[in-house]
Amino acid sequence: MEPADAHYRPSLVGTSASIAVRARQLSKIYGTRETRVHALRSVSVDIERGRFTAIMGPSGSGKSTLMHCLAALEPATSGQIWIGRSKITRLNERQLTRLRRDKIGFIFQAYNLIPTLTAVENITLPMDIARRQADPKWLKSVIDTVGLADRLRHRPSQLSGGQQQRVAVARALTSRPDIIFGDEPTGNLDSHAGSRVLSLLRNSVDDLGQTVVLVTHDPTAASYADRVLFMADGSIVDEALTPTTDTIVKCMLHLARGDQRPAVPPARASQGDA
Repeated sequence: MEPADAHYRPSLVGTSASIAVRARQLSKIYGTRETRVHALRSVSVDIERGRFTAIMGPSGSGKSTLMHCLAALEPATSGQIWIGRSKITRLNERQLTRLRRDKIGFIFQAYNLIPTLTAVENITLPMDIARRQADPKWLKSVIDTVGLADRLRHRPSQLSGGQQQRVAVARALTSRPDIIFGDEPTGNLDSHAGSRVLSLLRNSVDDLGQTVVLVTHDPTAASYADRVLFMADGSIVDEALTPTTDTIVKCMLHLARGDQRPAVPPARASQGDA
C-alpha cells in the first residue's frame, strides 16, 4: 500500500504495467531557512505509457520542476521516481547519464542542433554518441512521420524554425526512448509551425506508440494531449481527460481565481495500483 498523501488522488495512478513514469511523495525545496521555496509538495502521480500528457499551471506553480525531476535532469529533495522498472532516485550520476541517453528523449524550446551537421546527422547524433546503429526501418518511419525526407542533407541554417524543431522531434524519437519530455517546444514557433510540431507529437503517440509529456502554458498546445495535469503552488490540483481548449481555459481560470474545486468532472479512478 502507498502511504497516505493529501496530494495523491486515485485518478492520478494506474496499474504498474501501464505506467511509463511513477512518482511518489515527490518534494523539491530550493534554498534554506528564510529563502526556502517549496517548488514541489509531496506530489504523487503516474504518467501512462503510450499516451500524451500535458502539464500546465501559472508561473512558479512547479510544472517545469516536476518535469525536470521526472526526466532525471535534477534531483528531488525527497520522494521516489521510477522510469519503467528503474528507480532513478537510487542511481548515481553515471547511471543517470546512461538512463537519460537510453530511455529518455528531450525536446526543448531551443532546438539545440549542431550547426555543422546535416539534418539526418543531427537526427542520429544521440545514437552515434552511444555507438549504436539506428534501426533503418524505424529511422525511415520517423523521418516520414516528421516530413523531412527532402531536407535530410540540409544544415540547420538552411531550415526554417519549424523544420529545425521537427529535426529535434525526430532526434528524440530515433532512439525509441521510453518517454519523451518537451519543455515549451513550440514557444519559439509561429502558430502554423507550432501546430505542425504538435501534430507530429500527437502522431508519434497514435502511430508510433510513443509516450509524451509536454510542459506548456498554451491551452491550444495542451488540447493535443490525452490528459492535462494542472499545477498550483507545487501540487497537482486538477486534471482533465480528452481535453478541449475551452475545458483547459476553464480550468486555468479557476486556478487564477484560487478556486480549488475541480473545474471539470473528476476522471474515473484507475483500479489496482501496485
